[in-house]
Amino acid sequence: MIKAHDITKTFNAGRPNEFTALRGVSLTIDLHEVTVLKGPSGSGKTTLLGIVGCMARPTSGRIFLDEREITSLPERFLTGIRRQTFGFIFQQFNLIKGLTALENVMAPAYPTGEKYASLKKRALQTMAMFNLEHKADARIEWLSGGEAQRVAISRALINNPSVIIADEPTAHLDTRLSSEFMAIMRRLKGEGKTIILASHDPIVYDSDLADRVIEMRDGRVVSARENS
Repeated sequence: MIKAHDITKTFNAGRPNEFTALRGVSLTIDLHEVTVLKGPSGSGKTTLLGIVGCMARPTSGRIFLDEREITSLPERFLTGIRRQTFGFIFQQFNLIKGLTALENVMAPAYPTGEKYASLKKRALQTMAMFNLEHKADARIEWLSGGEAQRVAISRALINNPSVIIADEPTAHLDTRLSSEFMAIMRRLKGEGKTIILASHDPIVYDSDLADRVIEMRDGRVVSARENS
C-alpha cells in the first residue's frame, strides 16, 4: 500500500507569497484499486499526486511505499523508485512536439540504458495495445486528441509501472474521449495496476470504476467514500 502521513507542503516559505498547498494530509491508498482525489482547483490534489509519486518532497510528513519510508531517501534513489514504480499521465499530456509518437513513448525508458532495438520493440508493443502502431512515425502535432491521449497512456506504461497516476486526465477531453479514457483505466485495473486519479469531473469520480473517492478542499482531506 501507499501511505501518506501528516503531509504538509508549503511553497515560498518565509516570503510574502508563502502558500501552504497541503495541511496535515493523511491517507492510505490500497494496491490494485482505483483511488480518486476529488476537489476543485486549488484543493491540493496535484501537489499531493506529485509527492505520492516521488516528483516532489513534502515540507513535513512522511510517505510509505509497501511499508518502506521513502520521504528521506536521497534523490538518486527517489528517481529510481519513480521510474520503476510510477507511470504519469499529465493534464496537458506533456508530449514533446517535433518528436514522433514512438519517440515520445520511448522517452521515459531512455535512462534505463536498455538497448534501442529492444526498447523500440517494447514501445511498439505497448502502442499496439491501443491501436497506435500505425501512428508510430507521426509527429505529435499531427495526432488527434484521442490519439495524443493514447500516446500519453502508452508512455506512462513503457516501464511497466505498478502504479498509474493521472492528474485531471479528462479536463481537455470531450465526453466520448473521457469515456474512452475510463475504459482504458478499467482495463489496466483488471491487469492489476494501482490507479490514482485526481479530478473534478463527475465522469471520473462518479464512475463505478472508483473503489474509493477522497474529497479534498483547501489542502485538507474532508471526506472519504468507499464504493461497494
